[in-house]
Amino acid sequence: METYLVGGYIRDQLLGLNPHERDWVVVGASPQQMIDNGFRSVGKDFPVFLHPKTNEEYALARTERKTAPGYRGFAVHADPDVTLEQDLARRDLTINAIAQDGNGRLIDPYDGQNDLKNKVLRHVSPAFSEDPVRVLRIARFAAKLSFTIADETKQLIREMIAAGELDHLVAERIWQELSKALASNTPSLFFTTLRDVGALEILFPDINRLFGVPQVPKWHPEIDTGIHVMMVIDQAARLSDSIAVRFAALCHDLGKGTTPADILPQHKGHEDRSIALTKALCERLRVPNDVKSLAIKVAQYHTHMHLLFEIRPATILKVIEALDSFRNPEQFENFLLASEADFRGRPGYEEADMPEATVFRECFETCRKVDASPFVEQGLSGQAISDAIRKQRTQLIEQVMKQAKQAYN
Repeated sequence: METYLVGGYIRDQLLGLNPHERDWVVVGASPQQMIDNGFRSVGKDFPVFLHPKTNEEYALARTERKTAPGYRGFAVHADPDVTLEQDLARRDLTINAIAQDGNGRLIDPYDGQNDLKNKVLRHVSPAFSEDPVRVLRIARFAAKLSFTIADETKQLIREMIAAGELDHLVAERIWQELSKALASNTPSLFFTTLRDVGALEILFPDINRLFGVPQVPKWHPEIDTGIHVMMVIDQAARLSDSIAVRFAALCHDLGKGTTPADILPQHKGHEDRSIALTKALCERLRVPNDVKSLAIKVAQYHTHMHLLFEIRPATILKVIEALDSFRNPEQFENFLLASEADFRGRPGYEEADMPEATVFRECFETCRKVDASPFVEQGLSGQAISDAIRKQRTQLIEQVMKQAKQAYN
């Protein structure tokens, strides 16, 4: 029985990154031998075991073959005769098919180290096409590592698309890969990579539709809506680690993809269209409720941030209340971050002053200090208290805005 470190741990170690969880492959052992050595079986579909002391995952060397379209449609063959090279051959990319023995020696039968050096993502074998999730994974690695895809791998992906393989992807796996891609430093590369191989229009048609849609050059020097949204999600990644903020940034302008051609480059009413499209996307991908909630709110109210100095105090309070800010201040803060990313996702605005975020936050903090006690002491009750609180908050916002206009004009 021999054990080897494999996969992402080796890849990240060679890239000088900080590897996290270690994965091991075991050659020359049976499931019973693993159990006899104190390992706990945890793999429902695959022969995976937990080490009795470290709890790290040890998988028996295995081969796989496709039995049906889609995720989990694989027959697994694992026994002591499966070699390390056979196990590595079933992996998706050469950079993930490197192993290390107990002496620190690297086993690299598919030249993954050379692809790491050249920053290339290349499939190990034609078996790559048997799992459509790998198309999403390779785009995610492009975003995570800023690597490019080898020409022959691009061609293989295009053949998968032509064969309808991507039609079999399930919502949970798409969201899983999307959320991981959004967690990268440059999430735009996930989408531009998918677009480059023709997969974006199949997997994310509402996002693909944004490319080539013009905007008013005065406000959007980048003009192209798709380019703008890519810049916005990268700014969101710079501003926040929150997946909810980054997803909201992705969805905020979806409605611009369905703007009637006769009113372009204006996008009147795009907020309502963005809300509907965001809801549909979230339902299709089964997006978590907290992420969905923020995305819808940002789609609806992000323009209020940019127009803060032009709208009425009562409208500002309406937005604060609509965001459920008093009960959920984190959502209000995330709304500000996503809206700020929208502002900064334009050429020349990356480091520009943005007083709107500061002033909006001040309006909220001022409103939070309003207490119901004085109104109760006045003998008010029920709706009368709510009306009095709202009136006082509106007056306070008016004062904040008056001072802000004097300071920033």
